[in-house]
Amino acid sequence: MITVRGIDVRVGARLLLSGVDFHIAPGDRIGLVGRNGAGKTTLMKILAGGAAPAAGTVTRSGSVGHLAQDPGAADPALTVTDRILSARGLDEAVTALRAAEAAMADATSPAAQERAMAAYTRADDRFQARGGYAAEAEAARVAAGLGLPERALHRPVGELSGGQRRRVELARILFSRHDTLLLDEPTNHLDADSVGWLRGYLSSYPGGLVLISHDTGLLADTVNRVFHLDPRRAAIDVHNTGWHTYLAQRAADERRRTRERANAERKAASLRAQADKMRSHVSTATAAKNMDRRAERMLAGTEPVRQGEKVARIRLPEPAPCGRMPLGAVSLSKAYGSQPVLTGVDLAVDRGSRLVVLGLNGAGKTTLLRLLAGREQPDAGRVVAGPGLRLGYFAQEHDTLEASKTVRENLSGVAPHLTDGEVRRVLGSFLFGGDDADKPAAVLSGGEKTRLALAGLVHSGANVLLLDEPTNNLDPASRDEVLTAVGTYPGAIVMVTHDEGAIDALRPDRVLLLPDGSEDLWSPDYRGLVGLA
Repeated sequence: MITVRGIDVRVGARLLLSGVDFHIAPGDRIGLVGRNGAGKTTLMKILAGGAAPAAGTVTRSGSVGHLAQDPGAADPALTVTDRILSARGLDEAVTALRAAEAAMADATSPAAQERAMAAYTRADDRFQARGGYAAEAEAARVAAGLGLPERALHRPVGELSGGQRRRVELARILFSRHDTLLLDEPTNHLDADSVGWLRGYLSSYPGGLVLISHDTGLLADTVNRVFHLDPRRAAIDVHNTGWHTYLAQRAADERRRTRERANAERKAASLRAQADKMRSHVSTATAAKNMDRRAERMLAGTEPVRQGEKVARIRLPEPAPCGRMPLGAVSLSKAYGSQPVLTGVDLAVDRGSRLVVLGLNGAGKTTLLRLLAGREQPDAGRVVAGPGLRLGYFAQEHDTLEASKTVRENLSGVAPHLTDGEVRRVLGSFLFGGDDADKPAAVLSGGEKTRLALAGLVHSGANVLLLDEPTNNLDPASRDEVLTAVGTYPGAIVMVTHDEGAIDALRPDRVLLLPDGSEDLWSPDYRGLVGLA
């Protein structure tokens, strides 16, 4: 299916993986894990053929389907059904079939009817060869499993929310029946029911599967092999086990390495102490040197105790002074094409308040934040900026970052008052050290983009934060840092999230339910809606 021989993976001048070999066979369900920035997304792109390794070869046999973290934009005029069916070429077959049907209806002469019938027969043959009506029904089942309602199937893709568009791309990949699936964070934007359906689908998938996910439940229920990327050694640790066994083995290996290193250090220290006593005498000086060499060999034969991996020191800005109600909205309405998304939404964000926005995918949560941030204009109603308002906006699709600019240039652009040295210090605290600061934003992983976008908020002085899925794509340690920062931020926050842990950190005082636009005091009774949002 996919064979990797001796590949090197680089991002800019930084070597992430060196001399890596592995094979993906039918039935392999591989969890690709490691810290943000370890090279998971880059390796996935190389496996898919979207990028080339710095050295070595990747050989593919059979078809490969790749769900990227940021899927390429589909034709916005295509319907959802046509976009999914296009994975097997069925969209073209259906179009030809409908055209032939219309031609038969319009034929006015026997010769024209004969030509139309022949065209219909050819179109129907192509349609049936690609799966026919059974395939159309299968596409609808996959879409329903991922939470796309039937009413959405005939809508243009351009009218959907960002979360719905990603579900369409995932449905398209799953419907494709590729020999190998490469899925990068497939549960982003999925509700709890859709995640459960996806677990069942992937656990019985007969082809090859490589999965990047921070959803440990999905990994536990799905994978039978684990590839851990270790950037400190530029290597991949291959574990031919399921997720829970991998965790147990890794913990046991770490304990073994710690014991072996401690024993070696103790014996080496004893040898060196003896050598120090013998060094001053000419008759024993040679023996002392030999003891030093033995101590060095003893330590070289064991791995050093691994230091804890660095964690980004994520903090949020110190809010600038503002009035009692820095942000509000009056009768906000927005539609895309013929589809209304928001209708008459009123909102008041008081100083230091904490509001969570809940609703199903497509209910308008992201649209509301974009309107409040001024990234889009409402069709009706208005956004009210109160005295002293300073907004900070974190977009789930990271469209506030400029892909063509470097990490350093992106931060300098939103914090022009910082010197270059100050910019680099801020980036260093968000784990962008050395050459990483000069990488273009376009090559960053989802987790790195999240860290960079958050770094841009640090010196903004924002007193109202609009946070749209701020924990997506983060490894557990970085997620914990973000949640701690959210919990201690004294300004106002308006948050959209599927993450119940983010709700716990936010400690909301109010909830806004979309699409109705009804606002209520927060109650634990609403917590059950978070996973469904």
